[in-house]
Amino acid sequence: MDIKITLTKNKKEKPDYNNLPFGVYYTDHMFEWDYTEGIGWHDPRIVPFHNLDMSPCCTFLHYGQGTFEGLKAYWGKDGEIRLFRPEKNMERLNNSNDRLVIPRFNAEDGVDAIKKLVEVDKDWIPKGKGTSLYIRPFIIATDIHIGVHPSRTYKFMIVLSPVGSYYKEGINPVKIYVEDEYCRAVRGGMGFTKTAGNYAASLIAQETAEKRGYTQVLWLDGIEKKYVEEVGTMNIMFVINGEVITPALNGSILPGITRMSAIELLKANGYKVTERKISIKEVFDAADKGQLDEVFGTGTAAVISPVGELMMEGKTVIINDGKIGPISHLVYDTITGIQSGKLEDKYNWVTKIETK
Repeated sequence: MDIKITLTKNKKEKPDYNNLPFGVYYTDHMFEWDYTEGIGWHDPRIVPFHNLDMSPCCTFLHYGQGTFEGLKAYWGKDGEIRLFRPEKNMERLNNSNDRLVIPRFNAEDGVDAIKKLVEVDKDWIPKGKGTSLYIRPFIIATDIHIGVHPSRTYKFMIVLSPVGSYYKEGINPVKIYVEDEYCRAVRGGMGFTKTAGNYAASLIAQETAEKRGYTQVLWLDGIEKKYVEEVGTMNIMFVINGEVITPALNGSILPGITRMSAIELLKANGYKVTERKISIKEVFDAADKGQLDEVFGTGTAAVISPVGELMMEGKTVIINDGKIGPISHLVYDTITGIQSGKLEDKYNWVTKIETK
């Protein structure tokens, strides 16, 4: 793909990399790619970061036809820049596009665009422990029309943001509130996609959780309100009697890239990993019997986030005395070690970016 590059003449002042919040600062450049019905995807370009000029009647604003992804770039100890399984993010973005009737793009071109943009803004990649360059590819419908039908034009964009830890707790265990009133997604809906509406639906429960002193929400299924699905920003895994159990992908759960990697890693290290339906009652019963060894979330933003406490209907369980467990440690240390170049990439997960 021939990407036209226009460099900024007004570089931004960089933030304090020793005190980086998540998703607040943005780099000097962005990627844009247009789609027009009858032409296809055209005019890929890297341009100075800028605000969008958008009609108030833009289709995306009224009907939410849009998808997005999230991944990261890391400086390695050897001075090379690494991406973690970017081809999987592009595959998932296309799967989300299918559900929202957005035209597919060539996934290899998507990876190429990410690599070129990161290379242009490589001096924005922080090097401190727990820091990275967050990459946000997203697509929005751009027809100017009020009417419910798929757009005929789209814009694919990528922005970059230097970030620290997603959760203020870092790798320390977080407290999770189990939501049993509201529903985030159901089978046949859009729960398996990354689209704005899924996250908008989660905000009311997230607000309730935060008011009660909890970091995130654990969602149950939308039909019976008894089976565990996922946390608002992560997939979830339970270690019960040494067995790692995670909810099976059923159409209402996001197929996480970190989830996939954790499963592959744990199986390679001899752990029994089971993907199946698991009820919240089974989880709490295991805790009562002293069999709930660990709970941890998996996701791009936090990589691994141990869970130290669960609360539902006024009942609280403490997991592993509120400390990170050995399996959580293994997954976190291995994945971050591969991402940083400290460990050998035995699984061919890393894509390196050549720097000039």
